[in-house]
Amino acid sequence: MSDGEAPQPFGRVDPDGTVYVRTATGERKVGQVPDVPPEEALAFFTRRFEALELEVSLLERRIASKALPPDDAAGSIKTVRTAVTDANAVGDLDGLLTRLQALSPVVDEARAAQRAEKARQLEEVRVKKEHAVTEAEALAAGNDWRGGVNRFRALLDDWKALPRLDRATDDALWHRFSTARTTYTRRRKSQFAQQNGQRESAREVKEQLVTEAEQLATSTDWGPTTGAYRDLMTRWKAAGAAPRGVDEQLWRRFRAAQDTFFGAKQTVNAAQDVEFRGNAEAKTALLDEAEARMLPVTDLGAARVAYRELLERWSAIGKVPRDSMRPLDARLHAIEQAVNEAEEHKWRRTNPEARARAEDTAAKLEAQIASLEEQATKASAKGDEKKAQQARDSAATYREWLAQAQKAVSDFSG
Repeated sequence: MSDGEAPQPFGRVDPDGTVYVRTATGERKVGQVPDVPPEEALAFFTRRFEALELEVSLLERRIASKALPPDDAAGSIKTVRTAVTDANAVGDLDGLLTRLQALSPVVDEARAAQRAEKARQLEEVRVKKEHAVTEAEALAAGNDWRGGVNRFRALLDDWKALPRLDRATDDALWHRFSTARTTYTRRRKSQFAQQNGQRESAREVKEQLVTEAEQLATSTDWGPTTGAYRDLMTRWKAAGAAPRGVDEQLWRRFRAAQDTFFGAKQTVNAAQDVEFRGNAEAKTALLDEAEARMLPVTDLGAARVAYRELLERWSAIGKVPRDSMRPLDARLHAIEQAVNEAEEHKWRRTNPEARARAEDTAAKLEAQIASLEEQATKASAKGDEKKAQQARDSAATYREWLAQAQKAVSDFSG
């Protein structure tokens, strides 16, 4: 070493100002600073090393804090390594290279973590797309023609916002999703086309029903027309829905025709109700008079005449309210039944065949009683009181029957 050298751990300076750096592979020239003291020349190249060391330190901190993506970090390490390897600087360049080398495993770990995270994210994307496809296929097989459109639109927006998977997987899922959407769209169009056809048919039917309803609106044939309107309503419900605006217009016309008819019917019925209530009062008074005059029936001839007069006056009065019909008819029927029973009683009393049967029955009972009394006498004479008592008991029973038979015979003589 010459007298002008300034010995340093990582470099030296020749007398002519040439500066060398020492590395594990030996020493190499890094530059020349003539006409300055060796310390100053060496310091110039040491400052360059300090700049490199600062760059390595900054890189270490950025990688440790994960501020750099792994690929960017690897690129930065490569760039700095090249700068250190070829640096015209004096310092522990081998130490810097060692520190840079130590960063590679850290970057590898970060890259592995990045791949794992990406795989996890892609799996989440795959699951989301699988769910979207499953829902799309369910929609395609269903009949939600209104909500399904909005849902397909939302699913498609979500799909576009998701990143792509590997081509094979992404294409397969997209094919299923697209097929489901196409199937749904075609079925929906077909359904609406069919509905439109049905609605048009319903429109034609309902227009005819409205025409019929309007023709009946002024009818005064209340009963049959009421039934006709009931039939029209049944046919209206069976016709289904016409196009929305048309359906509402037709319904307003249909209801207007109904209201016209039933309003007129109600007006007439209200007037009839007043008349019918008066008729009910008149028939009630007539029945009161007839019941006081005719019941109970004691003179059949007079009762017959009175009943005929009652029927004539009854018919002349006219109709009564529906809730009054049954009780009034029941009272009229009771009077009729009383007259009929009186006629039946008289017929029974004057029927010669029935009289003969009654007399014959009485005679047979008298004979049976005489026979039983004779049996009782003979049994008593023999000392058989038990048999005698049985005969007397039977005779007593027959006497009760005889009394009834004799009464029947007397009825025919009255």
